[in-house]
Amino acid sequence: MCAAITTNPSGGEQAALEAARMRSSQHELIERIGRAVPTDGVAEPLSGVFLARVSTAGEPMHSVTRPSFCVIAQGSKETLLGDSRYRYDAATYLLTTLELPRVSQVLEASPAQPYLSFRLVLTPDVVRSVVMEAGDAAPAINGNGDERAIAVSPLDAELLDAVVRLVRLVERPEEARVLKPLITREIVYRLLEGEQGGRLRHMVVQEGYTPHIARAIERLRRDYDQPLRMEQLAGDLGMSVSSFHHRFKDVTAMSPLQYQKRIRLQEARRLMLNEDFDAASAAFRVGYQDASHFSREYKGLFGFPPMRDVQRLRQTTMEAVG
Repeated sequence: MCAAITTNPSGGEQAALEAARMRSSQHELIERIGRAVPTDGVAEPLSGVFLARVSTAGEPMHSVTRPSFCVIAQGSKETLLGDSRYRYDAATYLLTTLELPRVSQVLEASPAQPYLSFRLVLTPDVVRSVVMEAGDAAPAINGNGDERAIAVSPLDAELLDAVVRLVRLVERPEEARVLKPLITREIVYRLLEGEQGGRLRHMVVQEGYTPHIARAIERLRRDYDQPLRMEQLAGDLGMSVSSFHHRFKDVTAMSPLQYQKRIRLQEARRLMLNEDFDAASAAFRVGYQDASHFSREYKGLFGFPPMRDVQRLRQTTMEAVG
């Protein structure tokens, strides 16, 4: 009787197997997102899971992103935060660990090969639970010393496989109630074990930088229409003004005042576009006392004066619908 002979794949063979596995998972992800979002737009088929489809490369879009893990199934995108640009595609993922006002733009998309993406919102409670269960409560230091609350890293086969299994649940709602929390925790665990594990740990560990800045951001977003009192905000966090300003900019790529201005201007744009505010009323609502100052800052961010920008956006929407 002959003993069975087993061989382990060589490094090259292992890499080829992993590449084939990645291609298979990417093809499945493209098909499943395409079915879930058959026309251009964004859907939330499962709580905290957003799937998007875009058929043409568009203009820059302003938004405030929540802490999220983002994967592109097809196409590519660029996110601008401060002076830094983060480009990602099907070979990489984007991680954000704070609410950040950003500018993003789809770079590659066509009707034949639309941009298709997956985004999972990350909650501190789930991240903290996985950190504790993994037995690693200390925040690892990122190798490059980068404290920015956003990063792009290579996507590996295990992480992509978990994403595909989560998207499968869109077509299996009876299973989603039980399996979605488990797969979400697996994704968080794999992120913690990966290149951006230190960045993600800082989101929940008190010794990390993120909890302090997260509290400041919560205050700025809640009281965006109020004057910014830097001394009081820094004092409430137990920090000096200079230390708070420096750390806030390290993490968000902008000063607290710049952050507040972005939030104000984005809210003013929403009021004019969705609630028919005129420019002066929107400016006053979000905290500006001088309408001309508001118009200058609005044009500086969005590229057009307020009402012209709103008319342009409405025309673009009408053309897209038509």
